[in-house]
Amino acid sequence: MIKVWDPLQRLLHWGLVASIAIAWLTGEDGEALHEWAGYAALGIVGVRLIWGVIGPRYARFTQFIRGPQQVIAYARDVVQRREKRYVGHNPLGAVMVLALLATTAATGITGWLMVKPERLAMLPEVSAFITPAFADSDEEREYGEYGEYGEGSMEALEEIHEFLANLLLLLIVLHVAGVIYTSIRHRENLARSMVTGTKRSPASDDIA
Repeated sequence: MIKVWDPLQRLLHWGLVASIAIAWLTGEDGEALHEWAGYAALGIVGVRLIWGVIGPRYARFTQFIRGPQQVIAYARDVVQRREKRYVGHNPLGAVMVLALLATTAATGITGWLMVKPERLAMLPEVSAFITPAFADSDEEREYGEYGEYGEGSMEALEEIHEFLANLLLLLIVLHVAGVIYTSIRHRENLARSMVTGTKRSPASDDIA
């Protein structure tokens, strides 16, 4: 057995799992807890991005991010059941890591914007997209309950937030399915390795 996942990476992984679960379960009720869970998820994503640059080998993006051709080739090998075992993230897993981080960040940011409508002014490109396209009327944009952005703008932002939350849930389901498949395929409990930090030493045909 060799050490692969460092303690901080494992803490961030399970912390993100917990914060997303809490945010999802408190989406309808428990507004304050929902918000803080979202802030926690945003903070975790931020730390993970930094750790992906300065962290140890298997935490770094440069170690596991592959180009489109390699990802497609690996996906083809998966379909033909001849893919090699990766000690770190495999190419499809790397794509999922980036998708999960990006979607979590986007969901958290849209939720943060919804708390106080005036925050839209801090992101001109976002407000320029949402306000003209979704505001109910010029009058409501100027004088409505939500200030210059209008009730229509906030409803649109809420729809975007909900869409991203549902997309995140779909990605999580796909991620879990991929973990289960790879665990069975290579006879290795990947979930347990994210707890212990250890994985089986690479064989001669594995990719370390």
